Amino acid sequence: QLQASGGGLVQAGGYLRLSCVASGFSFEDYGLGWFRQGPGKEVEGVSCISNRDGRTVYADSVKGRFTISSDHAKNTVYLQMNSLKPDDTANYFCAAVGRVIAAMCRDIYEYDYWGQGTLVTVSS
Repeated sequence: QLQASGGGLVQAGGYLRLSCVASGFSFEDYGLGWFRQGPGKEVEGVSCISNRDGRTVYADSVKGRFTISSDHAKNTVYLQMNSLKPDDTANYFCAAVGRVIAAMCRDIYEYDYWGQGTLVTVSS
């Protein structure tokens, strides 16, 4: 299971930290990622991390503003989001994949599990 939290309403320029607690699988062997779906938009990979080797990937739209991290002791992956923009408004959900895939964050359907998400709303 994947349970995301930390969303909310924030003004443009503000920040939020999302958390995703994982259970039911071997956390350290999985790749974890954050995806989002905004109003009328397709699902987009935001940032992903490999718990095996620590590699990270970021969407161009969030580079320099968002930071993904993973706490193996807590089976939790975080997404620190700074300098938020109205375009960041979306439902954010986390996903997990138990095998090596060609490109992290490219396609949500390559991931084995995903949760319901947490809503982030950025006002202008």
